[in-house]
Amino acid sequence: MIQVQLLAVPARPGPPGPPSAGMPSEAPLLSVHAAVVFLAAVIIGLVMGGLMFLHDKSVPAAVATGLVAAGGSVPVLHKLIG
Repeated sequence: MIQVQLLAVPARPGPPGPPSAGMPSEAPLLSVHAAVVFLAAVIIGLVMGGLMFLHDKSVPAAVATGLVAAGGSVPVLHKLIG
């Protein structure tokens, strides 16, 4: 003989959870725009520092060039990408 069991289904489902259920409640540290701008600035700084090191063979000059290039490119990239 085959037995069939019926499951109790509620007539009215409960209220849905909050919209952010399972999501972190805090805002991200950086927006995607800021992360892309800073990443591009770091890449520009590394390239310029590397090129300066290949030219002069001076680590301090390469570091200074990389920092200036990265810092100077942030506002330009912000306007270009934004």
